[in-house]
Amino acid sequence: MPDDFWTKSVHHDGSSYYVTGKAAQTGVSLTLRLRADVEAPIERVFLRTTPNGEQRIQEMRPAQVEEVARWWEIDLKLHMPRTNYRFFIQTSDGGYWLSAGGITRHAPTDATDFKILANYHDPEWVRNSVFYQIFPDRFYDGDPSNNVRTGEYDCHGQPVIARAWGERPRPHSESGACEFYGGDLSGITQKLDYLQDLGVTALYLTPIFTAPTNHKYDVIDYKQVDPHFGGETDLVALREALDARGMRLMLDIVPNHSGSGHAWFLNAQADVASETGDFYTFYQHPATYEEFMGVRSLPKLNYYSNRLREYMYAAHDSVMRYWLKPPFRIDGWRIDVANMLGRQNEIQLEHKVARGMRRAVKAEKSGAYLIGEHFYDGTAHLQGDELDATMNYQGFMFPVLQWLTDFNISEVWRRNWPDKQVLPTGAMVAQWQTFLAAIPWQVAIQQFNLLGSHDTPRVLTHLGEDITRLRLAAALLLTYPGVPCIYYGDEIGMVGAGDPDNRRCMIWDQSAWNTDLRAYFKLLIRLRLDSPALSHGGFQLLHAEGNTVAFMREAPQERLLIVARRAGDELDALPVRAAALPDGTHLRELLTGAEAVVSGGMLSLAGLPEVGARIWRV
Repeated sequence: MPDDFWTKSVHHDGSSYYVTGKAAQTGVSLTLRLRADVEAPIERVFLRTTPNGEQRIQEMRPAQVEEVARWWEIDLKLHMPRTNYRFFIQTSDGGYWLSAGGITRHAPTDATDFKILANYHDPEWVRNSVFYQIFPDRFYDGDPSNNVRTGEYDCHGQPVIARAWGERPRPHSESGACEFYGGDLSGITQKLDYLQDLGVTALYLTPIFTAPTNHKYDVIDYKQVDPHFGGETDLVALREALDARGMRLMLDIVPNHSGSGHAWFLNAQADVASETGDFYTFYQHPATYEEFMGVRSLPKLNYYSNRLREYMYAAHDSVMRYWLKPPFRIDGWRIDVANMLGRQNEIQLEHKVARGMRRAVKAEKSGAYLIGEHFYDGTAHLQGDELDATMNYQGFMFPVLQWLTDFNISEVWRRNWPDKQVLPTGAMVAQWQTFLAAIPWQVAIQQFNLLGSHDTPRVLTHLGEDITRLRLAAALLLTYPGVPCIYYGDEIGMVGAGDPDNRRCMIWDQSAWNTDLRAYFKLLIRLRLDSPALSHGGFQLLHAEGNTVAFMREAPQERLLIVARRAGDELDALPVRAAALPDGTHLRELLTGAEAVVSGGMLSLAGLPEVGARIWRV
């Protein structure tokens, strides 16, 4: 048997199909399971752990044989907050290592070990959720009486402008983010029936706190909902309406910087010895100070200040704890530019601040979801003691888009970037697996997956307005490990280039909707919400060659096989024996109702379109 056959069959992940027992707590024993093909030349299997830093090797016991698969098991008692482990496989041809990074002949670093977190306070509701991101000013105008009026106030040196609903946003160079369409919290409340019908169960709103711009990332009062969004009264009304529907609410906070009109900053400018004088870094007081990305209206906060840490998250009445309390009772926070938070040249407090935020948020509401914006590698913050998740740009969105089109990252950041190419299938899944391997499985299944956001061009625009490819991308979003989030309007086929064109007003004229696309999103969402395998099941890559990728999601209650193809190739049958599917296994396709039977270790791909996806239930 060739190595590339049997090695693909060797599998373990941190899901409940492979890690069984009670909740992971120190002092509790769990059973670890490993599976391989019955014909794999495996003689013995060992578990390698590092209790308190010292290596320990234990032999696993052979367990059941299931037609084309056999299992090994071992009991592992948890003593540490985080337990790293990997497997050593002795064969007739020598030794192999299996870690979360894959199977190798050489010993891997501990960085790719499987990891179990003990005593971990995960937000259990998240894994059974589908999020929907809303930019409040552009979703729906529910109360015209609170709309911004043209010339009502100055916004960073220019008068604000009221625009008619549906007019195309002007570039920031012309508008300064100071034009408004009237969307508000009341509008979101009034459209909850639409969202519930779509199937989403949780909302993520970009900032709603008082600020002069339409995006509100230049906050001037962290403890006040902007009156133009309806104030605290309308936030409470939204909270109560969501409660009635069993839906959740995550808000956006900007702890990296404030607006230049914030009282903290004005007081610091007036007197550097004031209570908030050390909240900012002044190079020449009061005019020269550390700015966010060179934007003068966004002075950066300096977390070397103990008082700032108390005000923002640590104290019982801090900003981050305030909105978790009644009557608002939000369910989570998205931290803006989490990659920069607490970092300022020689001051590098990013991990200290993130840990402090986690302690405060979880103390106030243990089930709160704490995620961070991170366009790069945020895995250092995803080890169980900081963030629950990041916006998974690098681990999911970017490789998917670059697999489907010549995605150019410069379109996101407006910077010169040479990597404009289509990724080979193997490269896409390698990037997936690299980011999965770097974090504990308990964190991986709550990663915040997306195809686009208010900071990126619309996914349909990225894909050249190819609806077929958007349907394929949506199928991957709703079946990949993690928590899916849909950017408002993507489900009806909205388009838009870079910010602010990607923030067009939501279209409520149903004659302008792509209703077939919306129905497809609705179907995928329902499948996702009804499926244990998709909500918390494991992940086994089966095929990644040519233009086709296939992977298994499996839980004790259910096994699903996902096959995705971006273009025609010569693969007419998929090898599936590595997933322990014996000949004669019957499968039913959930999108079309088609049925198939495994024969000769293969699943026929007849009926799979040149561009599309199929979801097979075993």
